[in-house]
Amino acid sequence: MNVFGRAETWASFHPAYVRILGVRFGRLTMRQVVEQVFLWIQEQSRRMIITAGPEFVMMAQRDPAVMEVAQRADLVTPDGIGIVLAAKWRGQPLPERVTGVELALEILATAQQRGQGLRVYVLGAHPDALAACLARFAREFPALTFRGHHGYFDPPAWPKVLDDIRAFAPHLWLVGLGQPRQELLIFQSLHSLPPCVAMGVGGAIDVWSGRIKRAPALFRRLNLEWLYRLLRQPSRWRRQLALPRFVWHVLRHPDRGA
Repeated sequence: MNVFGRAETWASFHPAYVRILGVRFGRLTMRQVVEQVFLWIQEQSRRMIITAGPEFVMMAQRDPAVMEVAQRADLVTPDGIGIVLAAKWRGQPLPERVTGVELALEILATAQQRGQGLRVYVLGAHPDALAACLARFAREFPALTFRGHHGYFDPPAWPKVLDDIRAFAPHLWLVGLGQPRQELLIFQSLHSLPPCVAMGVGGAIDVWSGRIKRAPALFRRLNLEWLYRLLRQPSRWRRQLALPRFVWHVLRHPDRGA
């Protein structure tokens, strides 16, 4: 039985996966993931999704706590072209990238199309960015109910924030606190909430609010979003060092993909 009080694992709903340096990535399309989320919501179960790129995988190599969360999550999706290429190199290709920013919007849009009044709690970002994000969501998805809290809170304030989430009883909990903080927080807190599907969305709240522009379509089609972000935010260069380390580890440890 895992930390969420369930005996089953994510493999019980779809056993096909590829393991990259100890992290299991589900071989699912975006649409399959969206439909699985709605099935979990219908089942009223507590579920955790991680959207992971090479940076997160390398965090898991360094920190056993992060690796434990990655291995216990119900589903890990490939948020990064490096993961897709590594899976292809192993001969177990992934159907497509499933990024956090796109997955969350697909879930919301599908709920709106179906008239399914989901309750969605958004945690993270600056108060102004969060307010703009929630206002946009309310306009674009009027069938849904939204609530949130900014990410600028001290640890002593967390119990009060958690009480607010618990009282709202969301069907979907989106956490944008950056990796691996958001995954660790979900892992530690999900069991104390009413059943919901939780996923980390990194800096997506800033994108949804309009404060930060996403890479143009051309960059996305060429799988060069990382380059666009680096050009816009040169301070990210240290984070990008994880990419060559990831490639080196994948080539050096082919057995860890078994």
